[in-house]
Amino acid sequence: MTVSRGPAPRTGPEYPPGDPARPAPPGDPADVLAGLGGSWTWILGTAVATLVPGILVLVWPDETLHVLAVLIGLYLLVVGVFRFVAAFSRREHGERLPALLVAVLFVLAGVLCLRHPLQTVATLSLIVGAVWLVGGILTAYTALAARDLPHRGFVLGAAALACVAGILVLATPTASARALTRLLGVWLVLLGAAELALALAWRTALRRAAAAAPGLTRPG
Repeated sequence: MTVSRGPAPRTGPEYPPGDPARPAPPGDPADVLAGLGGSWTWILGTAVATLVPGILVLVWPDETLHVLAVLIGLYLLVVGVFRFVAAFSRREHGERLPALLVAVLFVLAGVLCLRHPLQTVATLSLIVGAVWLVGGILTAYTALAARDLPHRGFVLGAAALACVAGILVLATPTASARALTRLLGVWLVLLGAAELALALAWRTALRRAAAAAPGLTRPG
């Protein structure tokens, strides 16, 4: 076995942490997921996955509870997958675990809604409200635990909005599917807008890191 006596020369381009163009070491799925989940476009995907169902339920408020449950279930499932991948961008295990718990919570709630789409109004409100509340609390904890998180204020703001949405959905009695549809639609749009602002802020942070990194080069 040959042991290198010095650092190997760098022949390729350098990238800032979290840059989506940063190549991952071959054969390491965790690093591949970390590079993908730390990109601003992945956060943008989460925003789109939240905004689209919110707009749909507001445009078609007279749809049945069955359709509403399917839309909410798909939203929870897709956002759960996005959050699962984004959790690998956390460097410390103490920061990654809460993010993974949020992802699992979203996925389980989505499966529950899709498996039993004929929910009552109260049951659907309980599922969505609990997911938003617990997810917001865990997201806030992750933001506070991360030492070098860019734009922490945006993350805490989105977490606070999720907590408020969860509390209001749990505390507000909804006697009809129409009232629940409007309530969930409004909060989905607000949460999606917060995720969109976070994605744009993250893109700005990555560009500033790229500009400040000495000797940074990017292809193209």
